Amino acid sequence: MEQVMVKNLYCLEETIAAPLLEQAVYPWEVLPKIGAFILELGKTLSEEEYEKRGEDIWVAKTAQVAPTACICGPAIIGKGAEIRHCAFIRGKVIVGEGAVVGNSTELKNAILFNKVQVPHYNYVGDSILGYKAHMGAGSIASNVKADKRPVTVTLSEGKIETGLKKFGAMLGDEVEVGCGTVLNPGTVVGRRSNIYPLSLVRGYVAAESIYKKQGEVVQKETEPIAMAGSMLGVIEKEDREKKEKGIGCDDRR
Repeated sequence: MEQVMVKNLYCLEETIAAPLLEQAVYPWEVLPKIGAFILELGKTLSEEEYEKRGEDIWVAKTAQVAPTACICGPAIIGKGAEIRHCAFIRGKVIVGEGAVVGNSTELKNAILFNKVQVPHYNYVGDSILGYKAHMGAGSIASNVKADKRPVTVTLSEGKIETGLKKFGAMLGDEVEVGCGTVLNPGTVVGRRSNIYPLSLVRGYVAAESIYKKQGEVVQKETEPIAMAGSMLGVIEKEDREKKEKGIGCDDRR
């Protein structure tokens, strides 16, 4: 079950919520605690860098918030984040530095790591999106089962009972979700995986893989392709060396 642990999904250097996630083994364990964490963290944020807007809403002074966006607290909007027209943040949300929340996107009880993009008509409820994760237009993280029963996380070696009736998706760092995809309750996607457009995803998708459709998931090719007369080989060599040394967030590779 280690593949769905916090340490194997996320680089905690890329979120202001690191102190909360460090307390958990599995990321969904923090979902009921996000609101209280924001209230405590908000009080400690620098007044030079953040301004408090309304009740329990802290917005970085370098963030861009459209006048038509609706933000309900508790919420923290990170430095350089962009909250576009008609975005709806329903509360208990952390939007990371440089993240984009787009037109008609709705967030609720969620953590967005730095540089996450949910730019077009997305719904993200009771979910955690890792560093540079991207959800294509119209893709959603469904957070409640039709029968309203507690959500389980399904892996090849068994199931994990979460005890949560509201649990959307856990997306690892640099996950790409194609347009129009539905991530069913309890979906966990490993680092650097890609989900094809119009997919219906449930359970666990392994890291470094491509989800084409249910039952058809392939691993990404990791061997470098030789390209004479270019710097590709040099770049890939440096990449591999960083990976082997576990330098910073490159450890997520």
